[in-house]
Amino acid sequence: MQRSRARMLGALVLTFGLVAAACGSSSKTDSGDSNGTSPETKAAPKLAAATLNGSGATFPQAYYETLIAEFQTAQPAVTVTYGGGGSGKGQTDLQGNLVQWAGSDSTVKPEDVAKFTGGAFLYFPTVAAPITVSYNLSGVKLKLSPDTLAGIFEGKITTWDDATIKADNAGAKLPSSTITVVHRSDGSGTTANFTKYLTKAAPTAWTLGTDKVVAWPSGQQAGNGNAGVAQIVKDTAGSIGYVDYSDAKAGALTFAALKNAAGKFVEPSLESATAALDGATLNADLTYDPLNAEGAGAYAITAPTYILVYVKQSDAAVTAALKGFLGYIYADGQKLAETVDFAPLPDAILAKAKAQIDQIGA
Repeated sequence: MQRSRARMLGALVLTFGLVAAACGSSSKTDSGDSNGTSPETKAAPKLAAATLNGSGATFPQAYYETLIAEFQTAQPAVTVTYGGGGSGKGQTDLQGNLVQWAGSDSTVKPEDVAKFTGGAFLYFPTVAAPITVSYNLSGVKLKLSPDTLAGIFEGKITTWDDATIKADNAGAKLPSSTITVVHRSDGSGTTANFTKYLTKAAPTAWTLGTDKVVAWPSGQQAGNGNAGVAQIVKDTAGSIGYVDYSDAKAGALTFAALKNAAGKFVEPSLESATAALDGATLNADLTYDPLNAEGAGAYAITAPTYILVYVKQSDAAVTAALKGFLGYIYADGQKLAETVDFAPLPDAILAKAKAQIDQIGA
């Protein structure tokens, strides 16, 4: 409920700002109409009736829900849905042609490419955000280095007053209570990115590998989706879990400052996520990796997220709707990102993502 209110408030703030800008401009300029329509949206032709069903990552779900509501206001003939369920579900649903688009925070494994029965597919980066390390520990402002974080989630560090945690938090009053670790129960791109970070930043301390699902130690708790992990952390004293920034903020969770590649303890924020994006290298398929990025101000676990669609489409109306939806993401949709606690794409990524839209249906 809190996240829904935040999304509604953010959308209202954005709409008010666009209306104010339109009302304050000259009627001779192409700055949008009095309904707050941007030049990009105003110029877009109305699309024919089509349905775009999607499923997948919960990491960007708050953004996609806000995005869909705004897009359908601009294009009322197009119905867009997003069912969540985790990156693994999104990839599986697209493999079986159950959806027209999939949300995924992780890339497809090489051995799984052949499972996509619709043929070649494209990655469209949309937004990025921190994966927080949220915890429930009264009166402690926690700092964690990569090896310490790895030890906690591998079950090797079991109490809050462990010497390793103390070393990261000089002078803090740490209780002797047991740590309750919380991870995802579903196939999750958030898990894939969290464990990929640990593999990169703590290669000797982290031994569980990286995937959408890993073999967590027994005795830990598991939540479905980011919201499920957030709720367990919120309800359980002495707990710690990895949660996307939007859900962590909506749940009023407390999150740790993490030691980044430059040796600085940095808290998750849109500013520190943007700093991580600035150092990322874009691959030919438009995937990129901002995890453990260089830079003093970069947040260590900044994660990308993608929409996956097939190149080949059999329905002209669906093709046009997909292109229109993605085009909206790279125009007005980027302005929505910060209203629901996501970082918009850097210009370099944005330009190449826009250009790729023309490949759909080609």
